[in-house]
Amino acid sequence: MQINLVVFDLDGTLVKSHETIYKATLHVLNELNIDGELPEEKFRTRIGLHFEDIFREFGIVVPDFEKFIRIYKAVYFDFMNHSELYEGVNEILDHIRSQNLMTALLTTKAQDQADRIIDHFGLRKKFDLIMGRRDGIAHKPSAEPLFKICEELKIGAEETLIVGDSELDVQCGKNAGSKTCAVTFGYRKKEDLQKQYPDFLIDNLFELQYIIDKKKR
Repeated sequence: MQINLVVFDLDGTLVKSHETIYKATLHVLNELNIDGELPEEKFRTRIGLHFEDIFREFGIVVPDFEKFIRIYKAVYFDFMNHSELYEGVNEILDHIRSQNLMTALLTTKAQDQADRIIDHFGLRKKFDLIMGRRDGIAHKPSAEPLFKICEELKIGAEETLIVGDSELDVQCGKNAGSKTCAVTFGYRKKEDLQKQYPDFLIDNLFELQYIIDKKKR
């Protein structure tokens, strides 16, 4: 098996963003006068899921979900000082590209928000494609957005490695027939990730270099 494309998740994989997400979420709920308990530590373990699923789990009723998302996206960057890149992000992206492999981003964040975050951290030139949530395309764990990336970059799904911190990333990769790499430093416990049987399990991004070097074309 050769790897010619590496697809990364965003939150919990490249960006340590839980404080930004949590504070922005609380801000919007308060602005909309929506009541409900949202414990920070438990919320953190749900990052990566769609907001509708998170709110359903916490029993929080959001009457106008589109309005919530609209305000959330508007205020998100007011809390960006609470986000930072994980150690090794720039180094591993540079290494992958130095090996003439392609890179892409696949996130459940809306496309415009994903683009803005990537630009905020100066990562635009390190990716061949940014795939955020787009109308008409299912989100992870569906294989559809990963297939879309592969189609646009003309790389087979079987030549692709998806890297992420949640069950959604591993399931997405498996559904597409790609190789999967779960990271333990994000928003899921190591034992929960192990239950998904990813092809690789790493504790930091620098370990990804050894996987890439062994599997490159």
